[in-house]
Amino acid sequence: MEIRFEQAEVRYGEKVALQPLSLLLTENRIGVIGLNGSGKTTFARMINGLVKPTSGKVMVNGKDTTDANGALADIGFIFQSPQNQIILPIVREDIALGLKARGVAKNELDARIDGVLGRFGAQALGDRRAHELSGGELQIAALCSVLATEPALLILDEPTNQLDLKNRQKVASIISNLPENIIVISHDLDLVADFDRVLVFDQGRLAADAPGRDAVNRYRDIALA
Repeated sequence: MEIRFEQAEVRYGEKVALQPLSLLLTENRIGVIGLNGSGKTTFARMINGLVKPTSGKVMVNGKDTTDANGALADIGFIFQSPQNQIILPIVREDIALGLKARGVAKNELDARIDGVLGRFGAQALGDRRAHELSGGELQIAALCSVLATEPALLILDEPTNQLDLKNRQKVASIISNLPENIIVISHDLDLVADFDRVLVFDQGRLAADAPGRDAVNRYRDIALA
């Protein structure tokens, strides 16, 4: 996976959400941290085209993210509130929805659904109603729905937000063992401390770009200044 920012900037009128950024990302595990309003979510959403650059461009595997026929189908995104991401009431039905949209044959659906649920030991969630799930179960159900489509890159926005300690540890363990290329936006510094590369954003600019623990220490300096 190759993600390239070429002087990519985002403005909303006079407000600069992200200053011009040139960057090449090829690592398997990338963290994105920063204070609220620092530009980290804007940055991440530019990668899958949810936010388009005002100037410059973002390329994923050589394809421009503003091209609807580009690389966007290869990118999965888990939002901060997974309950808003699960559309259908039953977990199995929701997983099937994404697979059907990608043309998976009917006779393959059950095997794909069982496979992704089994991957996380979540078989019992398949027939559950989404509104009955705990926060940790919702996060796992959302992961199953996205990973069933076999994205080349998975972006997770605050995946441990509002989870209790037990569920936080469970979700963190799952994330640490994912073989997929992942980008994690998080205030949970322990979650990204061992990542290959962590980007620190501050006031719409990239303030640090370093291995996990070095970047976390730089972020602490910024946050506590």
